[in-house]
Amino acid sequence: MQNRIEPPVLVSRLMTFVLAAALVVLMALGLTLYKMFPLNRPEIFFLASQPRADLEVRLIEMPPNDENLANYKKAFIREYIKARNEVVPNAKTMREKWANNSDGVVRVWSDDAVFAKFIQTDMWNAQMNNIPDFEFSCSVEFQNGAISPYSNTDDTYIVNFRYFCADSDRQMDKKDYKIKIKLETTDGAKMKWADRLENPLGIRVTEYKVESGNGDPLDTGFLAD
Repeated sequence: MQNRIEPPVLVSRLMTFVLAAALVVLMALGLTLYKMFPLNRPEIFFLASQPRADLEVRLIEMPPNDENLANYKKAFIREYIKARNEVVPNAKTMREKWANNSDGVVRVWSDDAVFAKFIQTDMWNAQMNNIPDFEFSCSVEFQNGAISPYSNTDDTYIVNFRYFCADSDRQMDKKDYKIKIKLETTDGAKMKWADRLENPLGIRVTEYKVESGNGDPLDTGFLAD
């Protein structure tokens, strides 16, 4: 019969198909390896296992100072400014964020001296000791280029942002602030395992100074009006 394929011909065609498929796989693998190397840029990675709650992580060495690390520090500063200054109309959320213990975000991200000044502000005392009997919120707005190095000093930055508070009846005028922030990571410092996702490099704010804006944003006078 003319349409019949002899067994040797069928095997030959199958081998040709298998060989072609193998070549495609090898090319894809080679391209993947080419894209991966050289692995000369450090990346921040997270572990997803679930050890016991009291486990601590010891930070031994900071990665090299490159563009990735600089971008991470600026992102950390943004989150710190928001965690410290933004207010939401939810007492439970504010108490968790501003708590004076190892679970408070601002407490974990600040050294002792910076946090001691933070808890002296009018807004912190209003939220943590004398919760206002009305709901209000305070917001932080960043513009382009809001964070810049301070005189080429390592780990010291100038942060510019706009701040205002409002409730259902009123809104204070937006006010511009300039804050000097210094970051530090102590070799051998410890951090809770649960905090590794929020602050994997263990960075702490060791200086928080209002350069312009006439006082701390949390002493706005909004609560006294």
